[in-house]
Amino acid sequence: MAPTNSFFPFTHRSMRFFHFAALASAALLTAATAQAQTTTTEPTQTKMPEDKSKRPSPPAVVKTTVRGTDVTIDYSKPSLKGRAAFGEKSPLAPVGEVWRTGANEATTFTVSKPVKINGQALAAGTYGLFTIPGATEWTIIFNKTAKQWGAYEYKAADDVLRVKVKPTTLASPVEQFTITADKSGKVALMWDKTEASFMVK
Repeated sequence: MAPTNSFFPFTHRSMRFFHFAALASAALLTAATAQAQTTTTEPTQTKMPEDKSKRPSPPAVVKTTVRGTDVTIDYSKPSLKGRAAFGEKSPLAPVGEVWRTGANEATTFTVSKPVKINGQALAAGTYGLFTIPGATEWTIIFNKTAKQWGAYEYKAADDVLRVKVKPTTLASPVEQFTITADKSGKVALMWDKTEASFMVK
C-alpha cells in the first residue's frame, strides 16, 4: 500500500491558521496604538508670569544706600481715584488698623546691614513693612513675615520692631501712594495730604 499524504494537508491548514493569527494580532496592535494616541492628553501649556505693571496698583521699588547699607523697599502704588486715603471709614487705609503700606502684596523693607530705625536697632534682613495710620500718630511696623498678601495673615507676634512717628500735612495732595528714600536715611510715606516718615541710620 502506498503511504498516505496526510501530513501535507495538516501543514497547509496550520500555515493558514498561523497566517490568520498573525494578521489578527497586527490588527489588534494597530487598534491599540491608535486608541492610545487618541486618549493621550495634550500637554498643558505653561502659564505665563503675571505682568504686574498692568495691575491697577502697579509695583515700584525704592533703593538707596545709607552709610554703606543698601536699603530696598518693594511696594505697590494704589491711587485715590476720588477716595480719602485715611479716615475711620476709608476703604483704603482706615485709621487705627494695620495696613499693608501699599496694595497687593505686603510692602517689604530690606537692609543689607544692621541699622537703627529712629534710634531702635533692626537686624539686617527683609521685613514686611506694615503701618497703623492715625490722625496724630502712626505706628511703623517691621514684621519678620515678609512674603504675604496684604495684611490678612499679619500676626503681631511676628513683629520685630515698632516705632511711633508723627504725621505731617503736605502742601499738595499726592494721588498715587509714594514711598521715597534718600541717602540721609529718610524714608517718607506720602499719600493724599499726609506724610509719615522715619530715619534709617
